[in-house]
Amino acid sequence: MEIIVGSTNRAKIGAVRDAFRSLGIQAEVTGTVTESGVSPQPFGDEETMTGARIRALTAIKNGNHDLAIGLEGGVKELDGRLYICNWGALALPDGTVFMAGGAQIPLPEEVAHPVRSGRELGPVMEAFTSRADIRQAGGAVGVFTDGTVGRPDMFSHVVLLLAGQWRFAGGKHGGRQEQ
Repeated sequence: MEIIVGSTNRAKIGAVRDAFRSLGIQAEVTGTVTESGVSPQPFGDEETMTGARIRALTAIKNGNHDLAIGLEGGVKELDGRLYICNWGALALPDGTVFMAGGAQIPLPEEVAHPVRSGRELGPVMEAFTSRADIRQAGGAVGVFTDGTVGRPDMFSHVVLLLAGQWRFAGGKHGGRQEQ
């Protein structure tokens, strides 16, 4: 099976590879550069979902793959606090798309404030932690859970939700129940 991820981000590619491996599905997983079609810092579930969907649909058109995965991280306001959110999409060559969202945790105000002011979370987190390239590793969730849950873990969970829907659909949408 060949899977294309609509990103070259190591955390996202690794999350897809690990999720499918945990299901016993042997897959060659590669990434490709795709535009999300949304702002660099998606705000809200709708914009974050849209980014994931566009990434998956764009990636599936980039070759002869069995399926494509688009993953997008964003932020959203909820009950007066800014939360991280993440969404994923699994696209099949016939245009079928499955969607799933993941865990959410609040950001401390010293991080939330600059993000609300228009800055991207990744660079804000790099300044906050004095660590470069945090988006390729544990991400904000890794920092604010003391490493208990990292960005790849959150994305793996979303990918498992997507893969489960794909497997459940079985032959109806071209999904294969491989073990």
